[in-house]
Amino acid sequence: MPSINILSREVSELIAAGEVIEKPASVIKELVENSIDAGAGHITVEIKHGGKTYMRVTDDGCGMTFDDVPKAFLRHATSKISSKEDLNNIYTLGFRGEALASVSAVSKIEIMTKPENEISGTVYRMENCMGISYEKCDCPDGTTIIIRDLFYNVPARCKFMKKDVTEANAVSQIIQKTALSHPEIAFKFIRDNRIEINSSGDGELISAIYAVYGRDFAHDMIPVDYENNNIRISGYVIKPLYAKNNRSFQNFFVNGRYIHSKICSASVENAYENMLMTGKFPACVLMISIDSSSTDVNIHPSKLEVRFADEKAVSDAVFFAVKNAMVKDGLIYEFEFMPEKDIAETLEQNTPEPPPPEIPEKEFSLEDIFTPVEEIEKAEKEISGNLSETVVNTPEIPEQKSDVEISVQPEKTVNIPDKPQEMLDGFKYISRSLFEDTEKTETPEPEKPEIPAIHVIGEVMGLYIIAETDDRKMVIIDKHASHERIIFERLKSRNCRQYTQILITEIKILLTSEEIGIMEENVELLTDMGFIFDFSENPFIIVKAIPTFITDTDIEGVISEIAENLKLHVHNPQSHMLDDILHTVACKSAIKANHKTSLIEMQSLAEQVYYNDNIRHCPHGRPVMFIMTESNISHQFRRI
Repeated sequence: MPSINILSREVSELIAAGEVIEKPASVIKELVENSIDAGAGHITVEIKHGGKTYMRVTDDGCGMTFDDVPKAFLRHATSKISSKEDLNNIYTLGFRGEALASVSAVSKIEIMTKPENEISGTVYRMENCMGISYEKCDCPDGTTIIIRDLFYNVPARCKFMKKDVTEANAVSQIIQKTALSHPEIAFKFIRDNRIEINSSGDGELISAIYAVYGRDFAHDMIPVDYENNNIRISGYVIKPLYAKNNRSFQNFFVNGRYIHSKICSASVENAYENMLMTGKFPACVLMISIDSSSTDVNIHPSKLEVRFADEKAVSDAVFFAVKNAMVKDGLIYEFEFMPEKDIAETLEQNTPEPPPPEIPEKEFSLEDIFTPVEEIEKAEKEISGNLSETVVNTPEIPEQKSDVEISVQPEKTVNIPDKPQEMLDGFKYISRSLFEDTEKTETPEPEKPEIPAIHVIGEVMGLYIIAETDDRKMVIIDKHASHERIIFERLKSRNCRQYTQILITEIKILLTSEEIGIMEENVELLTDMGFIFDFSENPFIIVKAIPTFITDTDIEGVISEIAENLKLHVHNPQSHMLDDILHTVACKSAIKANHKTSLIEMQSLAEQVYYNDNIRHCPHGRPVMFIMTESNISHQFRRI
């Protein structure tokens, strides 16, 4: 059996760092939380190349003394807690004392810090967990930490980092959540020498929302302020009309800490019950203020999960906070019930007296309304006898020479003596030859297709196309399912650039930084599908061009679902990822039920479906058409 060895400090630090530091965003999160705990009013974050090569966090907090700086980089060294009792009352964001030690284990780090009451500051440099310089210097109040070459000494971890744009978007998302959680702090985020986020720090949450998500998003929010059982809920929720396509814009903060909470999310969605379209989700920025002894934040290294001592109390507080906000904004109406006596009096006063009934001068019998059967049969016999002697009076029309055959026929009248015009209309389709010209222009007979031609008759129920084939079959086509499959096949061919059309007015869509990063990583795929995007205005994506076949649909819904699918398959990669994305685009783009469709459009759709053996099921597996032969129909009517 191998002997047991005690690991060196360098190796143990690298192992421990792997639990806390996963990527550049993890570093920024830990450093920014330290700045907030230090009482900073202004925090600036700068990164280059996604944070892989350079990160800088500057704050105007309390700073550290010359003697405290080296101790800050020791594991489990912290100023936040000193005894086990303190774990029950944690109000700071950091408390474990692992952040700086973990960062210094996997990067080259430099810190400059100075307390407000000190004459000079301190500069300290570390590499491989060892201090390489430690001296006094001139620097402004507060702390500046510079991180270079993250994971330079852990090649395996470096290999698994993602593209620069993806890592940078993850950092951006951290800054967004932190800026929302602390609107009293002015945040500035600089990404590759370009300012991306710049919040005012005026203490107003709506200002932070405006800085992070933009004017339109902030304009669509309504305020929330509610307190019950020592739990206070404040913040903003979105108006139902502007709900989002996923839950990415649900933000919950417990005592200033951003968390993931299924309980809070479910409570918000329950408050919106029957107010949202299917597939839409509410957005929110909600602050939950609760006694820290009723929560446990020390359950995961990322500190994104929190346990509540009374989950039902928190759930109810969130639910009623959102409901009350919508009542105050007039989105939900409260009704005052009136006593039955008052209701009766009100109805009696407001109900006008009915007018006296009109008495007809003459009573009608059934003979005045319906024609006797004997007269109908007599009329049918007379018309049948006269059809063979019918003369068609066609006005003379000057002969016009044209290369195009005119399909509009001149008006014709049928002379049937002593019969009303209404009866004539009922028989005008008996003989097609009755309405055709005696002389026809000779045209070359078209080549007959191998498959009998299909002719659309019309549609029923706003969804199904009814057609007839030359070999006496009836075809019923689901126009949404069939159109969906046609679009899917086009997209799957990866040859949709020919369908790309530039938009006259560009569309700006709000997405999360993670979604934008994933979209940017797959820009080649999206271009093949017929889209053109501009990614320069994070957290917005600018749609510059789309495929022609999705012009009249919900562009924002299509893009949001594409982003959601891409994000899902990053965390859960599967072989059919591309098909899932194409299904989404095809389904969103296809003709919807009750959409007014012209006969020409239906004919084109019917031909594409009927003549293509690949289009027999929609992308979800439902049939797109079925055929009834003359024999099938005759059997239903007991003719055979």
